[in-house]
Amino acid sequence: MTGDIALVLFILGVAIVLFASEKIQADLVALMVMLALILTGTLTPQEGFSGFSNPAVITVWAIYIVSAGLLYTGVADGIGRRIRRVAGGSELRLLFVILVAVAVMSAFMNNIGATAVLLPITIGLGKEANISPSKLLIPLAYASLLGGVTTLIGTPPNLLASDALAEVGLEPFSLFDYTPMGLIIATSGILYLTFIGRRLLPEIEQTTHPEEDLTEEYQVRDYLTELHVDEGSPLIGQTIAGSRLGEKYDLTVVGIVEDGRLHTGVLAEREILPDDILLIRGDHDQIVRVHEEIGVSIQSDGIRERDLQSPDATVAELVISQKAHFIGKSLREMDFRGRTGLTVLAIWREEAPVLGRLADEPLRLGDTLLVYGQRDRIEALRYDPAFLLLRKPVYRSRRHDKAVIIMLIFGFMIASVATGLLHISVAAVLAAVLAVLTGCLTLDEAYKSVEWKSVFLIAGMLPMGIAMEKTGTAQFLADGIINIVGGLGPRGVLVGLFILTTMLTAFMSNAAAAVLVAPIAIQTAFGLGVSPYAFVMGIAIAASNSFVTPIGHQACVLVYGPGGYRFFDYARVGLPLTILIWILMVIFLPIFWPM
Repeated sequence: MTGDIALVLFILGVAIVLFASEKIQADLVALMVMLALILTGTLTPQEGFSGFSNPAVITVWAIYIVSAGLLYTGVADGIGRRIRRVAGGSELRLLFVILVAVAVMSAFMNNIGATAVLLPITIGLGKEANISPSKLLIPLAYASLLGGVTTLIGTPPNLLASDALAEVGLEPFSLFDYTPMGLIIATSGILYLTFIGRRLLPEIEQTTHPEEDLTEEYQVRDYLTELHVDEGSPLIGQTIAGSRLGEKYDLTVVGIVEDGRLHTGVLAEREILPDDILLIRGDHDQIVRVHEEIGVSIQSDGIRERDLQSPDATVAELVISQKAHFIGKSLREMDFRGRTGLTVLAIWREEAPVLGRLADEPLRLGDTLLVYGQRDRIEALRYDPAFLLLRKPVYRSRRHDKAVIIMLIFGFMIASVATGLLHISVAAVLAAVLAVLTGCLTLDEAYKSVEWKSVFLIAGMLPMGIAMEKTGTAQFLADGIINIVGGLGPRGVLVGLFILTTMLTAFMSNAAAAVLVAPIAIQTAFGLGVSPYAFVMGIAIAASNSFVTPIGHQACVLVYGPGGYRFFDYARVGLPLTILIWILMVIFLPIFWPM
């Protein structure tokens, strides 16, 4: 093993450890890898920065924008309404229709976007049919990944694997080359999830029955109290900030009722008046202490959701999405109340609510926030990409008059790629530009719709593929794989590559896994003297096989909190699905792409 190979393997090993530990953001790790390869002289600056001009990367961000056009014009919401009409109340039928819908959407738009659009719709449909979200949401996320493998643009690994073929002078995959294998996998996966997978999921009790409410679900009811400001209270005349209720007693003023009118939002400078009713969130012992020390009386305790409702204010659930730039920061650090005008009553994380002091709790991807405030401020967050609002969409806010235009643009993009009229990167960028020029979405909305972390992650990791080819690292690893499983023949090696890719994608981005394994797959095929196409398509599909852990793909993270899942619920359903996909690929890939 030469020094260059050892160096590349060392950088690769450190990157995998950092990806798995999640101590540093994945996109930053990718940029560190890129710089390490340049600074050590392994790659030239031109080679190191080439990822940012790579057609696959350009296609990825353009597809994000085109997908956003489908959202802002109400096309994606229209699919949700049709699901409601077709599905009916049967759990089996409802689940099947939802899975087919999200798979079709994911074939042509990014998987996370498809999951995000249907997440609140699925929860709403489940509640109407009295079906637990836990029976619907993991299948929803998995079906979005299954649908993504059916076309070249369905998921970044497909594009990146195709680009790896072009890098070694081979013909890349076309738009529908993935479709025959992808349809077999998607159809089999959806049938598995509908008839078997759902039975392996926990039956988490439906929490929003008529007699129950969100304050009970989040176990926050006992933390909410109404305090009446008595005559002579030292609070009178002070502002909320000046009262030091938060600083001294760790209490949050959620709202103020004055003469029967509720005031919510940013209340720091609001002056406290006699007979005001302060809606307080905090520990009961501290509330009793305030009652005894500063002239307030407890008017009502154990507030329910219905007590918080008014024509102007309500409670709602917000999921922290993958586009939130404040992940890792606390509510205080990001000034959540100042930014949104809403108050966080509780945080649901993984299997249980986070109670007690929330202001300094670092936020995580997939956290669900129970918020309270003005209805219009809550509805405005539907268009903030940092959040997913778990409420049925208000369709009147969409640009429905542009729906036909975006569909024509989308159709032109697909047709021009399918017929070979335009390269996929050119067609995608042209469609993105046309979507903005025709008013389907604004330029600011287009920029916000791009998952820039994924773009930088892919652009930063692509040079690793170049380095593996240039230094012979890919050939070195391919020889190792052949030595270990080569005796099993090409199909045995194919399974070995599937397992390697699936293991990597469980702990890092599926795009990064595809970038790393594609060059190895190509060199392994060359070493065996067989065509590399089955190998490359196989690792692209395996890279999207993010079914075993909730951290394997952001679509899986998004449903973690709302579904009330445990970590190993994913493996219980996902491991059999993964093995099923391996079997299907071993049988059918060599038929479609002879070795």
